[in-house]
Amino acid sequence: MSDSSSNKIYPKTDIDHGHENNGYINDERPGEGAKSNYPSTLQPEHITNYDEISKPATVWSSDPTNLESGPGDGKNDGRETWDNPIEFLLSCIAMSVGLGNVWRFPFTALSNGGGAFLIPYLIVLIVIGRPIYYLEMCMGQFSRYGQVKVWNMAPLFKGIGYGSMIGTICVVSYYCSIMAATVFYFCASFQKNLPWDYCQKSWAGELICNDDGTLNATYNVKNETIASLYYYNEVFPQKDDISDGLGKPDWRLSLCLLFSWICIFLSLWKGVKSSGKVAYFTAIFPYVVLIILLIRGATLKGAWKGIKYLIEPQWDKLYDPKVWYAAVGQCFFSLSTGFGPIIMFSSYNPFSHNVYRDAWVISFMDTFTSILAGCTIFAVLGYLSEETGRPISEVAGFAGPGLAFVSYPEAIAQFTFVPQLFAVLFFLMLFTLGIGSATSLTGGIITIICDQFKSFKKWLVTLVVCIVGFFSGLMFVTEGGGAMVGLIDHFGASFVIYLMAMLEVGAVAWVYGLNSFCKDIEFMLKIKVGWYWKICWGFLIPVGLFVIFVYAMATQERMVYGEVPYPTSAVACGWTLAAVALFVVPGFGLHAIYTRKSVGLYEKFKESLLPTKHWGPTDPVLRQEWIEFKKTA
Repeated sequence: MSDSSSNKIYPKTDIDHGHENNGYINDERPGEGAKSNYPSTLQPEHITNYDEISKPATVWSSDPTNLESGPGDGKNDGRETWDNPIEFLLSCIAMSVGLGNVWRFPFTALSNGGGAFLIPYLIVLIVIGRPIYYLEMCMGQFSRYGQVKVWNMAPLFKGIGYGSMIGTICVVSYYCSIMAATVFYFCASFQKNLPWDYCQKSWAGELICNDDGTLNATYNVKNETIASLYYYNEVFPQKDDISDGLGKPDWRLSLCLLFSWICIFLSLWKGVKSSGKVAYFTAIFPYVVLIILLIRGATLKGAWKGIKYLIEPQWDKLYDPKVWYAAVGQCFFSLSTGFGPIIMFSSYNPFSHNVYRDAWVISFMDTFTSILAGCTIFAVLGYLSEETGRPISEVAGFAGPGLAFVSYPEAIAQFTFVPQLFAVLFFLMLFTLGIGSATSLTGGIITIICDQFKSFKKWLVTLVVCIVGFFSGLMFVTEGGGAMVGLIDHFGASFVIYLMAMLEVGAVAWVYGLNSFCKDIEFMLKIKVGWYWKICWGFLIPVGLFVIFVYAMATQERMVYGEVPYPTSAVACGWTLAAVALFVVPGFGLHAIYTRKSVGLYEKFKESLLPTKHWGPTDPVLRQEWIEFKKTA
């Protein structure tokens, strides 16, 4: 990039390049001089001397020993940086590969055409998932800011960052309650007899259990299994109707929830210096366990029967719009696009790190893991079907977490060789997957706060966020917790994140300018942006997500939990939550307009659409090169 010879001019380290003036002598925005990159209607007419505004108002030194790292690598702005590029890659894999890959993908695929579901899923991954992932990586790395400050590129839209933060808070709050259940099962797996393989009258009932621990078929009128009774009666007792309240938190799950948040805190309290080291385990260990379980499952009788049941295509499902909608949902929640952690992680990269390569690697690993987990799960379920004489549709009929906490544990209990070992490995793997995703989501929230309030100590912010996260998660370990998970997931996560992702891509492509953004990427990575990315960002993603959003609203039915409709008050609370997340976008947009320095409402509005002086490389050497590049590009 820049010459490193001894006569090169270097900036001194005692200058904080992230402060108000960002190393420039006036208030103008460096990026505005590249008039060819902005619509003519948005040109700031008061800028007449581009060279003048690009002069750095700082003291320079020719002594390179004043720097911890070389000039032009983006490390001189005081922001944390990954110790090793592999830590960034592993952290992204740990974030994207989570609990949803193990229980959400297999059930979603099974419910939407089996093997045929891979066609819409891969198409959605190619035209929506991967391009958004790459876009967010480039946004974070280029600006070295989190998901709110990154909107210095177009301040009118900084509310998108806060809206996605609300969605992230909703997801991580209930996500940790699922992790709490994995901790509960992990501890229970050390017992001499797996508790979900032995019917106990204390939680199953006096009549339904025989003295030898088997089920009494006479009284088991619902044809339930011991594993399902254990989960729904002992671990996670649930009420169908929450109109009379949620009930009290279960003390055992509350302790497991507390343990989960303590692990998250310990992973994040030192920022990327600690979370990067944790990623070596959270990203690699699950693959070791999945491969062990797949090898074990493949040697069992009926394994191929289960795998075939998963991948056998139902081609007629391809004509159902709901299948394509399900593919978009799976892609979003699998890759974690739209939530903010991708921008956050990338902001800790050196400026020229090859995120183009990483985007391809991570999206491939995410899809590969989903398929690997699906085959692993259904190989064992095929064995369970063979052993119990029940059809696979019945043994695999538990939606969502039930697949991980009912069907698979029941299958493990049938193993003749040390089932406790495989149970321990399975639930440790689930918890590890959960930690990888939860630390990423929580880290995104922490970064927003620390970017906004630079004087706050990061460990203290992390502690406060984790404490708040624990107490907000207690409602999900109550008897009405399952219903609340469905409610918050629908209104606070799915609904919000879809809309924020659509606005995010539209704002970058249509307001900041697709050409300007591509030029920024070209300067950063030294590669030209191909037409594939441009078509996806400029048309397919914003238009496609808008169509999906309209379809979802038009076909939305009344929410039910099991077979019981949600009370009107609960649905009203859900819409209120969604409204808050949506209204922060125009709310912060109005704030951005009001705080502009131009005179007159229209001029303030135009200014809010333009990059601020804080947009662009924070390293002064890179910034000067970027300005020259934008002038000639």
